Amino acid sequence: MNRWLVRGFILVSASGLLPAMSMAQDGNVDQAREALARQEGDEDATRQLEEVFQAAEKNYSLQKKGTHSLNYSFDYSYTGDQRLDLAITNGSVRNLDVVPTATHNFTNAFSYDYGLLDNLTVGTRIPLVVKYDTEDELSVYDFGDISFTGRWQPFAYVPGKVSTTFFGTLTSKTGVSPYEIDIKEQLSTGSGYYSIGGGLSMSKVLDPVVVFGSVSATYNIEEDGLEQVRGARLLTKVEPGFGLSGSAGFAYSLSYDISLSISAQLSYSDETVLTFRNGDQAVAQDQMTGFLSMSLGTRVSDTTIVNTSLGIGLTEDAPDFSLGVSLPINFSGLKE
Repeated sequence: MNRWLVRGFILVSASGLLPAMSMAQDGNVDQAREALARQEGDEDATRQLEEVFQAAEKNYSLQKKGTHSLNYSFDYSYTGDQRLDLAITNGSVRNLDVVPTATHNFTNAFSYDYGLLDNLTVGTRIPLVVKYDTEDELSVYDFGDISFTGRWQPFAYVPGKVSTTFFGTLTSKTGVSPYEIDIKEQLSTGSGYYSIGGGLSMSKVLDPVVVFGSVSATYNIEEDGLEQVRGARLLTKVEPGFGLSGSAGFAYSLSYDISLSISAQLSYSDETVLTFRNGDQAVAQDQMTGFLSMSLGTRVSDTTIVNTSLGIGLTEDAPDFSLGVSLPINFSGLKE
């Protein structure tokens, strides 16, 4: 029952933010946007959202030794905002414009898990990202950041006791980097740097309810040797901050065929420092993101459960809402 009741692992790679405001010094709007460091194409909130969906697919009953599983998920998120463009010269506002914006993000992901041992599972996730920005009418179709995960249960599950799982993840920079594109003409699909994360999750079955919680931390590796034009300056190095995340929730079995789960996630992203060739630095401030996720598991056959989910942003930096669906892919060669 745990395999389809429990949703809520959080593997967080925290980074940048999707700014809603730009400001300029010296009367240059482009330099104002540059000063905010993280542009509209950066992968911060969207990437965190994808990880919420990815975490929802993990369960507390790991793969048996020598067995495989392959899952497909489709996730959509919408972020609407308003940008304030202004130029300030000698203390006077010379230009002011409020522009509504919206970003649509579609992610198709394939997740593969293999049981090395009964209590040790390794896996990978390959996302394919489609993104569209309504204000600038920009779009991108490409791979996202491929991640590799490991999950380990040190103790065998005992009915009525708390089940503990340790997890770790390595996230690549295979997606289109926000620090290697023309920020006026292109969108990104990745974070632009490698990250390493790990954490602990716990669950307890109180039939017909399962309660669960998770904490994790992420270290983002700085990226050097860049040559991205931002306004009148050349970006050469990015130092992304660390990330922390926590989540908690419960799953309830409505019947043998239907289950409902609700979880809340809170993530913290440290500030990111961007260094330019002339020695200037721009700092994107730290960020707190809250998200509420509700999902419904529906058994459509003896071996297949389809999960649908709805997410609602709880903070300004989180996406407004999200929709998702996931299901296992059964091949004869991957049958247990």
